[in-house]
Amino acid sequence: MLWEALGSVLIGLAVASAGVRWLPGRLPASPLVYATGPVAALFGFLITRTVAGPGHALVSLTGALVVAAALLSLLVRRPGRMRRSAAA
Repeated sequence: MLWEALGSVLIGLAVASAGVRWLPGRLPASPLVYATGPVAALFGFLITRTVAGPGHALVSLTGALVVAAALLSLLVRRPGRMRRSAAA
């Protein structure tokens, strides 16, 4: 299980770096994205492993990929969106 968890963290880092590379202006600060990716992938791995059970490593890593991509997609902002200042 340790190697699978490490693999899910690496999947999360890969998804985060792909997001930072392909959507640089639409994501918040890079440290937030690089922290969210692995944590989301590890969470997705643990949830999928709990549901599928041990012995389904590929299914668990796929769940890690899906959850990491879904949670990182929540950080994406619309293009051209104006921010309001606190004084307005």
